Amino acid sequence: MAPSKSTKQAKVFHPDSRKAAQLARTQLRKNKLSVARSQKTKKLVSQADVYGFFYHALPPEGVLSLQELHSLVRDAWLTRHDHELEEEKSARRKGRPKSTKEVKLEEIKLRESEEYRTGWVCKVLDLTHTANVELFRKWDQTEAAYVQMLRFIRITSTDPTVALLSRPGRHPCLRQTDLSQSTSENIGNVDNGNLMLT
Repeated sequence: MAPSKSTKQAKVFHPDSRKAAQLARTQLRKNKLSVARSQKTKKLVSQADVYGFFYHALPPEGVLSLQELHSLVRDAWLTRHDHELEEEKSARRKGRPKSTKEVKLEEIKLRESEEYRTGWVCKVLDLTHTANVELFRKWDQTEAAYVQMLRFIRITSTDPTVALLSRPGRHPCLRQTDLSQSTSENIGNVDNGNLMLT
């Protein structure tokens, strides 16, 4: 017997039919989900880079003081692109416009210095809290979701003696230490955005 020659051909739908519209909606949804997935991945990678910087800046033992955290942000984090900017400026001939890389680096530096002046929201890990630092040292430097479970503070360059608790940690170890501290100090209910650490 000869093999059957019945090959299934793709159906062609009329462009104005309901089935064609359904297929178009399905494809549009798939494209939208893939774009959202790639944007989320880029955001997580950039967050992991920020957290990696603070991870490598930690002292081998102990925690940072608030003044040390401010000096780390001011002297190391905000000036990390200065060398590249100087190279770009020196490579540019006189009278030529700025390169795209130089413009992007200047924008990043300006944005971050403005964020530091007005107060970083949920960007700075609380490296002054002992339990938070111990958990941060256990981080594998790849999973940004783990860091999101830690405690974050808000610091500003205008008042370097005050840090606001912007996000309490969701890690079970942090919840236990926060509960034990709150019962020992009889704090009661405190609004997280208004809790001041000095």
